[in-house]
Amino acid sequence: MRHLSPVCMLDNKTDTIFIGKKPLMSYVTSAIIQLATLDKITIKARGHSIGLAVDVTQVLLKKTDAFEVGCVNISSESLESQDDRNRDVSTIEIPISKRGK
Repeated sequence: MRHLSPVCMLDNKTDTIFIGKKPLMSYVTSAIIQLATLDKITIKARGHSIGLAVDVTQVLLKKTDAFEVGCVNISSESLESQDDRNRDVSTIEIPISKRGK
């Protein structure tokens, strides 16, 4: 379930990078490649991967002044665990765009 305010609505024309268990620089490289051809991407993560998503964003911002972060969305999803119980899992969506676009 996503809760977005009208001010922070994400554009459907963006590419998305889902953060998982790969090394940090794999996601950074993927983001740089996508931002070379697109004006905007979204980095998404949930649970324990949220910290890695923030790290990817920080590396992108510190490498160059060409990118900026948009309105970050923090939410939660209800998932069914292996023991058939519902668990709330935190999620984050971080839009990154070329500066001035």
